[in-house]
Amino acid sequence: MHQYARIERERRFLLSQFPSNENVVRIRRISDRYIEGTTLRLRELSEDNGPVIFKLTQKLPSPANGAQQGLITTMYLTKDEFRVLALLPAKTLRKIRHSVPPFGIDVFEGELEGLLLAEAEFDSAEDADALTIPPFLSREVSTDDRFTGGRLVCASRQDVGAWLSEYGIGLATAEQST
Repeated sequence: MHQYARIERERRFLLSQFPSNENVVRIRRISDRYIEGTTLRLRELSEDNGPVIFKLTQKLPSPANGAQQGLITTMYLTKDEFRVLALLPAKTLRKIRHSVPPFGIDVFEGELEGLLLAEAEFDSAEDADALTIPPFLSREVSTDDRFTGGRLVCASRQDVGAWLSEYGIGLATAEQST
């Protein structure tokens, strides 16, 4: 294992619409820049009345049984460091993350508007296996790498629509997205 990396364990789920009766405890705006030709992601994270957070993350795929997605290393950046790295060629993905513990429900913007994806992260494989899946989640896509940020950032709206249709789901309308 890489010296500074940790195992990333998460489960991902598609939603056909945003849950109407769940308690959202936090809302954050996320802009991810996937640096071309690398496994690096720059993230700008903000929420109302809070500081903007800047991160550089490396994700190395290393899937295993269950929820293990790979290895992840994250470093916090200053605004100036972020600005320098943001000059590198990259593709951008924007979303609003609604925290409904233990899930983060991502409502995508721009080209992927209407895509609703929930994820939960875990400290152990046992915790991931013990997850109780609420009825607002439609289909699990933890092992479908098309629904990872690195793949979604390169996908067209038509691609995502076709992928969703394989699961019997369509892109959500504006009123279904929040």
